Amino acid sequence: MTWQLRQVMAVAGMFHTTDLIDPLREQGVHLSREQIYRLVTKAPERLNIEVLAALCRILDCTPNDLIEVAPVAAARAPRAVGEPRSNGPSIGALRPIPAKLHRPTE
Repeated sequence: MTWQLRQVMAVAGMFHTTDLIDPLREQGVHLSREQIYRLVTKAPERLNIEVLAALCRILDCTPNDLIEVAPVAAARAPRAVGEPRSNGPSIGALRPIPAKLHRPTE
């Protein structure tokens, strides 16, 4: 996840963290200068939905503009020592078992 608040603020002409104090208060969000500084400079671990909504109204943006979610690379299963590398999934000796259907006798 990439937190884009600083970039979105710059596009809106806000270059200091303190530029958000009054607009947030006007939206009913009361944060200290330190909280706003952390909100702007670091990706939040948790984010109150009202703070997110206020930021979107102030900066005339959407949550997608503030949060960029990068796809996570698929984790590879560890391979055993001496096991050959494969370029794709292999079923090895596993084969499907044909189904046997039995009709009930009347």
